[in-house]
Amino acid sequence: MAGTATPPVRWTNWAGNQHFHAPVLRPADAEETAAAVRDAATRGHRIRPVGSGHSFTALACTDGYRLQLSRPVTEATVDIGRRRVTVPAETTLHDLNDLLARHGLALPNLGDIDAQTVAGAIATGTHGTGSHLGCLSTTVVAFTLVTGVGEILHCDADEHPDVFAAARVSLGALGVLVDVTLQCVDAFVLHAHERPDSLTAVLGQMSTLVESHDHVEFFWFPYTDRVQVKTNDRVPLDDRPLPGWRRWLDDDLLANTLYGGLCRIGRALPTLAPTLTTVATRALTERRYTGRSDRVFCTPRRIRFTEMEYALPRENLPEALHALRRIVDGLPFRVLFPAEVRFTAADDIWLSHSHGRDSAYVAVHQYAGMPYEPYFRAFEAVATELGGRPHWGKLHWRDAESLAPAYPRFADFQHLRDRLDPHRVFTNPHLTTLLGP
Repeated sequence: MAGTATPPVRWTNWAGNQHFHAPVLRPADAEETAAAVRDAATRGHRIRPVGSGHSFTALACTDGYRLQLSRPVTEATVDIGRRRVTVPAETTLHDLNDLLARHGLALPNLGDIDAQTVAGAIATGTHGTGSHLGCLSTTVVAFTLVTGVGEILHCDADEHPDVFAAARVSLGALGVLVDVTLQCVDAFVLHAHERPDSLTAVLGQMSTLVESHDHVEFFWFPYTDRVQVKTNDRVPLDDRPLPGWRRWLDDDLLANTLYGGLCRIGRALPTLAPTLTTVATRALTERRYTGRSDRVFCTPRRIRFTEMEYALPRENLPEALHALRRIVDGLPFRVLFPAEVRFTAADDIWLSHSHGRDSAYVAVHQYAGMPYEPYFRAFEAVATELGGRPHWGKLHWRDAESLAPAYPRFADFQHLRDRLDPHRVFTNPHLTTLLGP
């Protein structure tokens, strides 16, 4: 095999629900990556590029070689005049955010964790919330891709435009992203407002709520009508920073330590789950603060869980949530985690969850070690009927036959995959299910 491979090493994702043993390849640059891919194609071997393991699906799993790029973020280049940054694809969002802040720049939107690599976040359609903003992949303006035949392609809207349109959300099926150029914005400050409310009230004012704020999300707590609403809006000054003690109290002690304790009790004594959820909602408080954008968007997540998320046509959100409440109440086991709702704008990326339509995302979770499959499958059936598309990095049970009608460019993606990876160097059983053989 071109390059040096380690003996087989065990890999486990963050949630602990996916794992495999495989030798690891660590190419130093695009040329070494291309050589490794050509060698794999010749030998009939498989390669899967692996990021930080924050997907819940088997996308990263392989019976061949695990490819791990490991260049430092210091190899990034920043074009302040054009507000663009080019980074190694394996750079974590956390390191990228710090790099941008040092140059007076920021990403226009982020999800609520920053541990993912840029390549992994792009490949799965990672998103934040904002009715006029797309997923992270919409900020990509160029990238370098090593294809399944070992060709190095530099892609943007003008050079290899079909590859550019498809590989911004590719599931790692088209090649290995080596570097990525992102369109940034000037650094900005957010004013965060978090408050408890009722699900009934929030759904009643949904359109106004979503359109009157830059970013809106809310969490619904099972067995109650209670939600926690979070809005983030741009402001000129960081004049209301959250005191360190309050951040520790809310984000570390309450949201992680104490809530984790309630979850452990609920796992041991499931009949207490509704009571514990009620206790948790009573602890919800209102708070307002300002801060650097990425530090407001992203929060620590130390409680382990499993997750499924569906992107729905925005107008179908109320029906989906009403069905979700009925599902939770009818389960033979208890649900210990809230459901999360977010919003994104339409885009033109072939396999983006928001391709061609404004979307509302509903994410359902279950505490690690608790049963989840009947719960997730029941909501998946509802979401599919409502035109939902599953988040590529989160659990679901869709296949190529059911996904093809959901994505207008699905067949185009399959044809491009045939061209870029004819030997299926980058495949695995999960991808075969999703995209076909």
